Amino acid sequence: MAVSKSELFKLSATQAADLIRRDHISAQDYAQALLDRVRYRDPQVRAWVYLDENVILDQAKRLDSLPVEKRGPLHGVAVGIKDIFLTKDMPTCYYSRLHAHDGNAAADSAAVAILRSAGAIIFGKTATTEFASMTEGGPCTNPNNPKHTPAGSSSGSAAAVADYQVPLSIGTQTGGSIVRPGSFNGCYGFKPTWGTVSTEGVGRFSISADTPGFYTRTVEDVELLARLFRIDSLMTAPLRPLNIAGAKVAFIKTHVWPNAGPGTHRAWDLAHRLIEDHGGKIEDVELPEAFSRCSEWRETVVIQEARAAFLSKYCEDKSKLHVDIVSLVENEDLLSAKEVLEAHDGIARLRSEWDQIARNYDIIIAPSAAFCSMWTILHVPAMNVPGFKGACGLPIGLTVVGSRYSDMEVLQGGKAIGAVFNKSQ
Repeated sequence: MAVSKSELFKLSATQAADLIRRDHISAQDYAQALLDRVRYRDPQVRAWVYLDENVILDQAKRLDSLPVEKRGPLHGVAVGIKDIFLTKDMPTCYYSRLHAHDGNAAADSAAVAILRSAGAIIFGKTATTEFASMTEGGPCTNPNNPKHTPAGSSSGSAAAVADYQVPLSIGTQTGGSIVRPGSFNGCYGFKPTWGTVSTEGVGRFSISADTPGFYTRTVEDVELLARLFRIDSLMTAPLRPLNIAGAKVAFIKTHVWPNAGPGTHRAWDLAHRLIEDHGGKIEDVELPEAFSRCSEWRETVVIQEARAAFLSKYCEDKSKLHVDIVSLVENEDLLSAKEVLEAHDGIARLRSEWDQIARNYDIIIAPSAAFCSMWTILHVPAMNVPGFKGACGLPIGLTVVGSRYSDMEVLQGGKAIGAVFNKSQ
């Protein structure tokens, strides 16, 4: 595969890793091509809150010096890191005045350590909201149109990948902050089953919901990361080739469908027709009424856990916190223990009920954007699949979901429908 130096930034992670490992290109040339892309595009996109060219090129130089037998699966591949993951060679500031002058961490967070040990270049820290908890964020914009939002606390990670500034990035989802930015920016956003990727060294928001995940431009790159983090080891059965023709495909609007905008409606109807045209056996599924309480219960759980997570920040210096975080900690109108227990127990029941429903289908499609918090608290894998356009030509994706620990099946389903969706454009 011959690629000019000026086009190296367009490579997927899988392509770049293969070419660098076989010395067809150098990690230094590849890193420089990405830096040139950042220099050209990021003044408009503003995906990065910390990026040091010398640190990047030093990593690339060291990786080029390694013999082939010591090169890992991500050798020389650049990865963006949401600025709530600790990094030993870059500061972590959480987009908070409280940590604005923090230095480098003593050690990498678990996810960053795994990426680094696989040979990845830890490229820089991406824009987020304060402690990944607020809707108000930094100046990051949507790379498809700078007048529009990149959405969610993982906005910088999604924007950097969608804009070809890096092929991979990591983020977190507590409500919808992987799936939603994936949809808004036009890339794959994969949230694995809760607990499959360690949150050690990641800023805490909600222990029951916080889930690290990945952004890529291809499903093959999602699969590469899933295998690196050993998510594939949880498969209950060997994967079989999946074709749309003859597959049982569920379309689930969820109970918040009335919030869907015209772009989501158009994408939904087009996806329905495309799957049908390709021979999929479609079933429009309505979830049992109990699932209508999922959003309410999730809010109860997350608020209680966030209050505990931010109490130490509040005690340190509340004047440096966003007013909404201060209000959350100071709020005395708390839910009763009975209500909190009802939320935890209700969600626990729905998890097993959802697993039973999901196992009846080969592929399950749901809306992206504002519809994904249910999948987060249910602890199930979810992946935004790009392929549609809405107002102003902005991307709109749909989400593939599955039962808990069906991550690789979700990736397989996403690959199948992604090929159909993107072929139609």
